[in-house]
Amino acid sequence: MLLLALAGGIIAFFLEERLNVLGDFSFLFIVIPAVMLGVFYFIGRQIFEYDSDGEALNFRNRNIVPFINKPLSDEFPKYKLISYEIIDMFLIKRLYVKVSSKSTGSTMLKYEISYLSKKEIKDLKFSLNKVVKTNNEKKELTK
Repeated sequence: MLLLALAGGIIAFFLEERLNVLGDFSFLFIVIPAVMLGVFYFIGRQIFEYDSDGEALNFRNRNIVPFINKPLSDEFPKYKLISYEIIDMFLIKRLYVKVSSKSTGSTMLKYEISYLSKKEIKDLKFSLNKVVKTNNEKKELTK
């Protein structure tokens, strides 16, 4: 819809130059949809998929419009999950997942979860807490 609004704004801008109804404010036909598209880009990817079935965790984060933000997709064994943190800033929510890595010790993965409902976030926390707790118990047993 935003891309259609931007395209319509560009067409209206050029038509406005001939009709001259708005005068000096014809640039708003382009500026307003462009700003809205910028906000859409800043808030982030709208689709977040999480799967914890089996022995692996699978995270997918993508945008409705594929070329605005590059899609993210990560899959790793559950035992590699060290911790996670959910950051909630006014309109933006992000999930930071810390995963153990052979080369660097640990890696931080970032996902946009702004569009998840409170129930979906609660379910995500429950599932990730369960995996982290299991991993911590296994570490305690091996000591």
